[in-house]
Amino acid sequence: MYEFKVENDLEAFDDFVVKNKGSFLQCSSWANVKEAWKPKYYSGFLDGERVLTCLVLIRKLPLAGDIWYISCGTVSDYKNERLQEEFAAFLKSQMKESGATCAIIDPLISLRINGEDCSDGLLAHKLLTKCGYELNPDIETYTYKHPVQLFLKLKDDEGQAIPCDKILKKCEKGVRYSVRVGTQRGLVAKTFTYEDIEKNPKIMDDFMSVMHDTSDRNDFVERDSGYCKNLIKTFKDSTDITIVYYDKELDTKLELERQSKKQNAIKALETAPKKKVRGLNDEIDVIDKNTKSYNARIEETKQYGDDEKIPVAGGLTLRYAGVASCLFGGTRNIVRNNTRSSHYLNYLRICKSIEEGCDIHDFGYVLVKNPKITQDGTLGPLEPTDNFVGINEFKKSFGSDYHEFIGEYVLVGNRFKFFLYNRLMPKAKKSKMKLVKIVRKIQGK
Repeated sequence: MYEFKVENDLEAFDDFVVKNKGSFLQCSSWANVKEAWKPKYYSGFLDGERVLTCLVLIRKLPLAGDIWYISCGTVSDYKNERLQEEFAAFLKSQMKESGATCAIIDPLISLRINGEDCSDGLLAHKLLTKCGYELNPDIETYTYKHPVQLFLKLKDDEGQAIPCDKILKKCEKGVRYSVRVGTQRGLVAKTFTYEDIEKNPKIMDDFMSVMHDTSDRNDFVERDSGYCKNLIKTFKDSTDITIVYYDKELDTKLELERQSKKQNAIKALETAPKKKVRGLNDEIDVIDKNTKSYNARIEETKQYGDDEKIPVAGGLTLRYAGVASCLFGGTRNIVRNNTRSSHYLNYLRICKSIEEGCDIHDFGYVLVKNPKITQDGTLGPLEPTDNFVGINEFKKSFGSDYHEFIGEYVLVGNRFKFFLYNRLMPKAKKSKMKLVKIVRKIQGK
């Protein structure tokens, strides 16, 4: 028999999460970020040895009662049938004791990778449903995230770090080009820690200016600066912010250098031998193309001063237990296509993740359409929603793998309250999004 109990030693709890390559969403510190939820910590033991940890976040909803949410599921062996069955029974008893409506989990177990079925995913699905969990096929009602993420491996089969330049060679042509020309177009990247932000609040303002523009352009969940700052503070030893600035003064300096090279090339044409003429003309053509691009950037940013450094891209990265998670990131509309700062930003984040010794770089989730249920009862192929097709392809352009997870599962404690929860939650989410859009419009004015 396994023994399950409330955990008081949170240091040992977190050590188990890290040792077993769990997610930061499964560690005790995550409760400090999700302040609107009340945490419970459980651990499982066999003969005195810890075999399971479980962070439960609890929130009371009107009419629906207490909702338990177990982000990414438990940290445990999902192939251990006895362990999973006994913990599910324990969880049900705890829910009954407290009158909870349901427990929701979304385990990080791959059902498919790049479209290829994974046996572990199907086995986990069968075991969870055997334990009493019900698969939730309605993506729009998901409590936290969608079951698609894109992972880039940073180590080879021998466990050795893959050099940045080797990863870049595997990226699509557009990524390679963007990284190469980034610094030639006045882009300057800076990485900031929590201590930097404490000393200079403008860093957070710059970051949020990018996030607001990104959130306004796509259906992301918009977070305020207080939430982001609290997240960075909570995980301050493993989190940083990278901001890419468009430096107008630097860009102008680079353009003047190009014009000087052009004049030298024109002068060299007067005495150049025939075999070198073509090369010189090609050099002049390239400079002219860059000048055209430069003029467009200057025109687009004419409302800014000539010496301004404009934040054009930003990303918040949390590196935990060997996984670098891109929690927030995006590019604002200004000079977006001209500088391609998104590719430039993400490549720098990858390089930092390699430097930090991470195994995997997680590009984040993708919003998907409601899938059909397959004959074996699992979620069918998960296709991006229309507004996320481009974002999905952007993330794939780095050579990342497309992971479709087994999805969200529900362990029902009170069937009537769960019915109310199912009916109320979608309406509450839609009302919230409408309110957010109204607030954005007001702030925009």
